[in-house]
Amino acid sequence: MALSEANLAAFHPAADRPLAISRESANGPRLLRRLQGDAISAPYALFRVKPLARTLGAEIEGVDLRLPLTEELKQELNRALLEWKVLFFRNQRITSEQQAAFARNWGELENHPFLPQGDSADVVRFAKDDKTAGRENNWHADVTWRLTPALGAVLRLIETPASGGGDTIWSDAAAAYDNLPEEIRARIDGLTAIHDFTHVFGRALPPDQLAAKQAEFPAAEHPIVRVHPETGRKTLFVNSSFTTRIVGLEDHESEKVLQYLFRQIAIPEYHVRFRWEPDTVAFWDNRALQHYAVNDYYPERRVAERISIVGDRPYGYGGATD
Repeated sequence: MALSEANLAAFHPAADRPLAISRESANGPRLLRRLQGDAISAPYALFRVKPLARTLGAEIEGVDLRLPLTEELKQELNRALLEWKVLFFRNQRITSEQQAAFARNWGELENHPFLPQGDSADVVRFAKDDKTAGRENNWHADVTWRLTPALGAVLRLIETPASGGGDTIWSDAAAAYDNLPEEIRARIDGLTAIHDFTHVFGRALPPDQLAAKQAEFPAAEHPIVRVHPETGRKTLFVNSSFTTRIVGLEDHESEKVLQYLFRQIAIPEYHVRFRWEPDTVAFWDNRALQHYAVNDYYPERRVAERISIVGDRPYGYGGATD
């Protein structure tokens, strides 16, 4: 399917019309909905919620992650995750095993084939210092090059830079979709895009290993607009790290549309920025967000461990993709 030049012009407004326009106006307020439609959040009975931003991000107080979750606590935390998209737990002196036990409440754990391993295959260890610089400072949702991208991730900060820095920013992909102009939303609903690990993780692999990994993890085709399987929210599901092209468009058309959509995730109104402390844990919904690890601490040391949860096959408004 090709887009006409008139349609493509919508993705490249005139110089006096900012590229990242909101639905209301070029420079006015943005539509910032935390919940789907007219839904209203019920009070939480088992912990306290401290919001950090308008649509996403909340600190959870009164939960000890060393302890097994009761079914009631799990259900209430899941509701908080769906409503706030990323949850933060401070002062959690837990082990990798306890971190994994917490994550398993939401499903099977996922191994990452390209990132350094911690104490077990379930744990990715990010140890950054003057010899190993961080390279996560790009907008992405995790492993969208898989046919079934991760449901979510649990990240534990073990060591933070002595002089500060090393924050992480999350962006609300539902807000990014909501604020697209109506004509653009109409044009991208139903389109799919290709996600591929090659240009990120494949660059350092010799040809034979790259070919083997490409056979093991072939490029995945996902809807540009994903429907969240639990909330029903439409989310923008392309990212500048792994999305390579839009199916059915000429290369120049695909690139114009993707570059426009990538910019939406960087709009500050959709963000929460979190300042880490040692023994802090973040739990985020990979289906609803993208994130960016700020690399402003090199050559100081920052150590974190991440455990990811296996997700499901993304589907768009018309139903499951084939």
